[in-house]
Amino acid sequence: MAHFRIALGSALLSLGLAWSTAPGADTLLIEGIDAAAETAAERPRRGMSKTAVERQFGEPLVRTSAVGQPPITRWEYPGFIVYFEYELVLHAALTRETR
Repeated sequence: MAHFRIALGSALLSLGLAWSTAPGADTLLIEGIDAAAETAAERPRRGMSKTAVERQFGEPLVRTSAVGQPPITRWEYPGFIVYFEYELVLHAALTRETR
């Protein structure tokens, strides 16, 4: 019976430690989402054409060639990267130094 109590106590302690660290991870995720939402207007929107992105944001610093199927290309701007599927924006992400 004593072994059971020790095992149960260890399990509860482990569960408590795991539970106590979870909120910190949630906070970081939410802060990252908030930061991205605040600057969303400064990046291309999903569905914009390459032409519209270039007209609004100018010439990218770097253009990568299409990779995969469907073809995904990447344009790098100061502060963000734009990913295109064919000719339309799939996603625009902040670069690490911007966050």
